[in-house]
Amino acid sequence: MHGGLGANEALLAALRDAGGQGCPFIVCVPFPYLQQARVALEGSGIEWGAQNLSEHPAGAYTGEVSAAMLADFACRYVIVGHSERRALYGESDAQVAAKVTAAIAAGLVPILCVGESLAEREGGVTESVVERQLKAVLDISGAAALGACVLAYEPVWAIGTGVTASPAQAQAVHAFIRGRIQSWCGDAVAGQVSILYGGSVKPQNAAELFGQADIDGGLIGGASLVAGDFLSIVAAAAAS
Repeated sequence: MHGGLGANEALLAALRDAGGQGCPFIVCVPFPYLQQARVALEGSGIEWGAQNLSEHPAGAYTGEVSAAMLADFACRYVIVGHSERRALYGESDAQVAAKVTAAIAAGLVPILCVGESLAEREGGVTESVVERQLKAVLDISGAAALGACVLAYEPVWAIGTGVTASPAQAQAVHAFIRGRIQSWCGDAVAGQVSILYGGSVKPQNAAELFGQADIDGGLIGGASLVAGDFLSIVAAAAAS
């Protein structure tokens, strides 16, 4: 929940002027700024999307935003199940799975977030937590839906704390995720699905993280608010 018309204008202009730098990227903005992002980025090759959506197509859900509404703004992507949505707003695995279904039905690509808390990591249940979160989508929406997502691993203990999972820690979970996708959806889906790392990615650690075999990119938080920092991360991804 950052931004304003003036600050957004400067940030989006800097991203547009820099171009894709050989690496595709998406800007996911708060709902009120979707039209601003569309106007600023249309024709640039940079995609835009939203940070959340409702699982319901329409109805008496005051304050909610449907997948069809996002599609009206030419969004292609939407973040689903971000750790803050799960922790602060009580989104369950089943609700997240329903949101994935709603997004796909409207022609959007869900960026499905999974990840464990510090207590869960210290308890040695990282893999079971991540598997449970993925399996909820599989059970409700099917293997095809899971394969249609971009996946993002967020170690919750490394978000906004300045602490980053080591490249080896991140790679281990990414490899586990790809292995689960392979067992559920087959080799082809596992090979083509993108798995992003989201946990305090910064210009200083991006190259090493993106150099790992199963890390395909990043879900960038705070560093995305500074054009120079974000573009440095994009350059690291392009070079990996």
